Amino acid sequence: MSKILELMEKRAKAWNAAKEFLDTHSDNGSMVSAEDAATYDRMEKEVTDLTKDIERLQRQEQIDKMMNMPTSEPITGKPGKAGDVSDEKVGTASNAYKKVFWDNIRKRNYYDVEDVLSVGTDANGGYLVPDEYERKLLDTLQDENFFRHIAHVIRTNNGTHTIPVVASHGTAAWMDENGLYPESEDTFDQVTLDAYKLGTAIKVSEELMNDSVFDLESYIATEFARRIGAAEEEAFLVGDGKKKPEGVFTKVTAGKAVTEIADATKFSFDDIMDLFHSLRSVYRNKAQFILNDTTIKAIRKIKDNNGTYIWQPSVQVGQPDTILNRPYKTSIYAPELAAGKTAILFGDFSYYWIADRKGRSFKRLNELYAANGQIGFLASERVDGKLILPEAVKGLSVKAKG
Repeated sequence: MSKILELMEKRAKAWNAAKEFLDTHSDNGSMVSAEDAATYDRMEKEVTDLTKDIERLQRQEQIDKMMNMPTSEPITGKPGKAGDVSDEKVGTASNAYKKVFWDNIRKRNYYDVEDVLSVGTDANGGYLVPDEYERKLLDTLQDENFFRHIAHVIRTNNGTHTIPVVASHGTAAWMDENGLYPESEDTFDQVTLDAYKLGTAIKVSEELMNDSVFDLESYIATEFARRIGAAEEEAFLVGDGKKKPEGVFTKVTAGKAVTEIADATKFSFDDIMDLFHSLRSVYRNKAQFILNDTTIKAIRKIKDNNGTYIWQPSVQVGQPDTILNRPYKTSIYAPELAAGKTAILFGDFSYYWIADRKGRSFKRLNELYAANGQIGFLASERVDGKLILPEAVKGLSVKAKG
């Protein structure tokens, strides 16, 4: 039995025990005593801790699969004649560029850097990473930022990308025999995705830089993904759209596409059902929930009208935990269930578009951190994100006090 499946079964038993305790020591989810509440919290913490262990092992499994993927393609055709370079990659995809790029990262510039790296020079004096390495950065970034898995990601070569969207649909009407057909047209709008700059400074000690065993490429990829991924996730969820992406929570709240409840302490099954059915069925088929971990704690205590808890843990590897049989994602950046906040989103997040501008850039700093025995690297990307079809995502908010 795999470790993940073993933990899933252990979590299922812990959750059944917690539910049984809640059923026998509470009235509609309200604890009858402080002692019982403390006992249930300990039982639920075991479920939460096991969930985190399962998610960690699943991420490790994904990274192992990625690292075991072949780094080159087999030769399937006949080798060409000597000097035949018609299939040789060029620009930032070439082997020559890759070699000189990492030579430049590992040590100071030397005579052939200017010629070979000129094709990848950016406006700030850095160099675009080789194409193969950029794919590795993106794979690692996806492991750190769950939202990239559920959103729609496009790549652009220029600074902006304009997307035509349908603002309103035409309609049909009943008509007399041989009567005139009613005229009704779709109206269109445009959504513009820009290229906002997101960057970080990564410092590496000179000792590690001079250690031939040290895997600099993987270290930078991991650090880049951890820092950039966290900043991206926050922006894609709650960004204000000012020199950064517009977050999906921000858009839904501003658009008033929310089901409002009066009091967070009286959060109920009916509230979740109101949110669920506020989304058109065409979007519910692929819909997911996004919410904070603290909100999950409140949802675990809620039952449907048949007495079944609406939160269900997965007991099968590869299948997600669910709310009302729909998968969910949690994020520390999702607002908590509190007055004046939109705490839960439910929708098809493939209608949130992320625009990656091709070409992540690195720049080596030889002198800035030299006094500390370190070498710095400036790493940056350009990205934007917007919800292009607001009706595809709905939210649940708590009424503001006062």
